[in-house]
Amino acid sequence: MSVARFIADQRTKYRVPHAFTCVLLGVSVSWFYKWIARAGNADGLHTDTDRCRARLDAAVASAFTAARGLHGSPRLIADLRDLGWEVSEKTVADSMRRQGLVARRIKRRNGLTNQDKTAPKFPDLVKRDFTAAAPNLKWVGDMTEIPTECGQKLYLATVIDLYSRRLLGAAMGLHPDAELACAAITMAVAARGGRQAIWRDEESERVIFHTDRGSTYTAKAFTTLCRTVGIRQSMGRVGSIMPPRRRFSPRWNGKCCPAIISVIPFMRRRWLSTGAIPSTITNAGTVPPTGYRPSTMRSGNPRPSRKRHRKPSTISGEPQEVVAVAQ
Repeated sequence: MSVARFIADQRTKYRVPHAFTCVLLGVSVSWFYKWIARAGNADGLHTDTDRCRARLDAAVASAFTAARGLHGSPRLIADLRDLGWEVSEKTVADSMRRQGLVARRIKRRNGLTNQDKTAPKFPDLVKRDFTAAAPNLKWVGDMTEIPTECGQKLYLATVIDLYSRRLLGAAMGLHPDAELACAAITMAVAARGGRQAIWRDEESERVIFHTDRGSTYTAKAFTTLCRTVGIRQSMGRVGSIMPPRRRFSPRWNGKCCPAIISVIPFMRRRWLSTGAIPSTITNAGTVPPTGYRPSTMRSGNPRPSRKRHRKPSTISGEPQEVVAVAQ
């Protein structure tokens, strides 16, 4: 309760004069009557700061709803800046706290990696260097289980390019088998222009596809397809294809996709178009993978750079105009 509201309530409930309560609380009577005059506004807000905060709260709530409750303050701030707001992460977090908005937390599940000890193994060509200086040098793949409301489990196989973190291929099915992995890698090859676009005569220059040692990726059908399209397979140890801080394919599978699927009722089994799912790269300053350019990289470091706040946050009265420059 505000001080002015407390003073007004003392007279309404206990017939205590305004002047007497103002003296006891150490505030001026003129300030209190100015507050009463502002209280007559149609919007019920007393100061310009209150009105700016109300507009920001409305923008945060709208962005939170548009993201289906999946984005916290770090991602909502990127959405708001696209709309022209100049705010910091703390300001957005305070707005979410006032409105009781909490992003959904993703439950971690056990992996699907089942190693076939009789199948041939492939060497680790990545050597825990999960960066790429150009497209079509290093791809990573993973498979995850997605529960649905109808009780039927679905399985998703993905292929991601380590250069831009772009999701090149995704396939969903009822069984985590080699056929599903083949569908994902086929889509990825098509997204890059087909076999002719990625084929290299020198085997050492071909695309590296790094996965875990699951039987899905060691099956004969999958290994034959990789050789046919000109892809070199690379494998890490069981259950871990990447270091914890640089998990790109498991991160998309284990966090983004199940979060989106979990808020959509499954009256029937269907898949969403990847183009309809807003995707950003956290460690590239929320740059979409399809719009990634080498200019976002530090000199001498192939990894995307992280953007920092350059000035303290302010709540602008109105969103500033955003001018889109054609690339």
